[in-house]
Amino acid sequence: MPTRLEHANITVSSPQTTAAWMEAVFGWHIRWQGEAINGGHSIHVGAQDSYLALYAPDHAAQPAPESYGILGGLNHIAVVVDDLAAVEARVRAAGFRPGAHHTYEPGRRFYFRDDNNIEFEVVKYDA
Repeated sequence: MPTRLEHANITVSSPQTTAAWMEAVFGWHIRWQGEAINGGHSIHVGAQDSYLALYAPDHAAQPAPESYGILGGLNHIAVVVDDLAAVEARVRAAGFRPGAHHTYEPGRRFYFRDDNNIEFEVVKYDA
């Protein structure tokens, strides 16, 4: 079996709110939720074999600086989809504004930022 990414863990203001829009936009489901490190709370949301761990500390977290200029910054999270237009419509319905759209090998993509200012890249690979 080739090496694959199982999950990434990101800090958000509300794991419940973020998980809800991810379920609606990406069709994911909550795999687990409960107490987490330092008195925080986590929700694991995703598919059968991969997920995002959404973590919130027990106190208000501070916004991160612009990520492209710092070492270890989270620049964006890419999600592969089968129907780019349908997902873009769900992104808009969730209250987010799609930004740049690009077409280059091997597919098409668009970007949007969520309410935590995390950038998502939505990709549709050409067959």
